[in-house]
Amino acid sequence: MPTTSDLATGLTAAAACAAGCAPAEGLPTAQAEQLATLLKALADPVRLRLYTRIAATTGETCVCDLGDFGVSQPTVSHHLRKLREAGLIDSERRGTWVYYSVVPRALAPLTPLLNG
Repeated sequence: MPTTSDLATGLTAAAACAAGCAPAEGLPTAQAEQLATLLKALADPVRLRLYTRIAATTGETCVCDLGDFGVSQPTVSHHLRKLREAGLIDSERRGTWVYYSVVPRALAPLTPLLNG
């Protein structure tokens, strides 16, 4: 049970905070959801490695050139699909191969968040 002293201290701290606090607005809901989608897509280590490998290539990268990621091919396809769904990469099928490229400025919405 709080003492009178505890209550007085709590009220004083709350009153001081209320008088001096002016929290920032933060992100609007829609922008927060957009950024969360991008961050979730990149939060997986395999997806982050796939994205950076594709981004490091000028132009397109054939799926056959992506190399080994220590996971099965269906798992790599799953991660590539997640990156596409997040709008980070594009793909184009040519015969039996799929070519991937980074969506220009896809990470631009993260800039204000990272520059804080």
